[in-house]
Amino acid sequence: MGRRSRPNPGFEIRESEGRSGFQPEAIVPDSPKIAAIVTCFYPRSHADVILMKFLKGFPTDEGLQKPRVTLASMYLDQRHGRDVGVGVAQANGIPLFGSIKEALTLGGKDLAVDGVLLIGEHGVYPENELEQTMYPRKCFFEQIAAVFGKSGRAVPVFNDKGLAYNRADSVWMYRRAQELDIAFMAGSSLPVSHRQPFLELPLDCPLEEALVIGWAGMEIYGFHTLEVLQCMVERRAGGESGVRAIEVVEGPDVWEAGRAGRWNREFFEIGLGCIESREAGRPEEKCPRPAFFDIEYRDGFHAQVLMLNTYVRDFAFVGRAGGDIVACDFYTQHGYPHAHFNYLGLNIEEMFVTGRPQYPVERTLFTSCMLDAVLHARAHPPRRIELPELDLRYRSYETLRWRPTRPRPAGANLDVWPHQW
Repeated sequence: MGRRSRPNPGFEIRESEGRSGFQPEAIVPDSPKIAAIVTCFYPRSHADVILMKFLKGFPTDEGLQKPRVTLASMYLDQRHGRDVGVGVAQANGIPLFGSIKEALTLGGKDLAVDGVLLIGEHGVYPENELEQTMYPRKCFFEQIAAVFGKSGRAVPVFNDKGLAYNRADSVWMYRRAQELDIAFMAGSSLPVSHRQPFLELPLDCPLEEALVIGWAGMEIYGFHTLEVLQCMVERRAGGESGVRAIEVVEGPDVWEAGRAGRWNREFFEIGLGCIESREAGRPEEKCPRPAFFDIEYRDGFHAQVLMLNTYVRDFAFVGRAGGDIVACDFYTQHGYPHAHFNYLGLNIEEMFVTGRPQYPVERTLFTSCMLDAVLHARAHPPRRIELPELDLRYRSYETLRWRPTRPRPAGANLDVWPHQW
């Protein structure tokens, strides 16, 4: 069945050094200078759980990794009632600028930083009729691209979580990055979270079918669930071929679809068995409004997503490859230091240091567009949405330097994370 824990060659569990030693690291001379473009910065916001690692260091299962880049500027779009962004900037000597252009030029005329970290998550922004929060990621990216265009050069950009909240703007961001030859990376922390057992499908894996279980709000965690799916299925034989359409079923009809064989009940039971955080009892009784997505890929591959809000509190992947069933959970550490964000941060930093994205931005384009299609399908029949935007091929990474291979956080990921507020 391929579900037993696997050894992790090359790593051993050890106590991290200096459990009280989380101190801001000294600036490395001549290190890449990074501009942070942030919507909102308060405890447990994405700005908090990402940016603070670039100041204090990155906890990992093998110890604390010192930052290799310098936060050189910050643009803060909103001040939350519990804002810490201003205080963090002042305490660490980071200039706060009143515009994105100034943050990228350090108050001058031309681009003056070596990378841009765009965190367009959290804050008070409008919500449309599809229940999409209209975060200004495309607006921010457009201003970043304008500075690059006027300066005649581009530097790497990481866009936290999804691209834009709608398909048209997501595609625009992707195409604009191509036009300006931007090293562009995006996405959430789920693809680099701990997995139990550790499971990484090899490139060109003979994957025959896949099912993912997710939870929580359709927009917020629907994105995470789709990323869990896409980071696995993009490694199937021939690489990613594109998505043709997505169909959505909600409520009691989900269980009817299961009985009709539209989703794999065996996979569903295996996936539930992978998730530790779940309610007692049957999901049919405990999950009043489930959702099911049927995703049709252009090479004929089909994937299934089941959203079980209120019943589970983590994610699971189940697939059949070469006749064997493989499965794992995707675990998120719910308290500080949020280990999954540590590894996300290290991959972002690696791009800033090397100039190369660590995994394809097309993955995030796909998940952004699929989520938008899901939300449209929920609101306006027909429930099946064609996705001509995703008539696109790409290939997953060969190897990934920064990722956990243990089933659960260890080492510095278990240290107490001190705060400056």
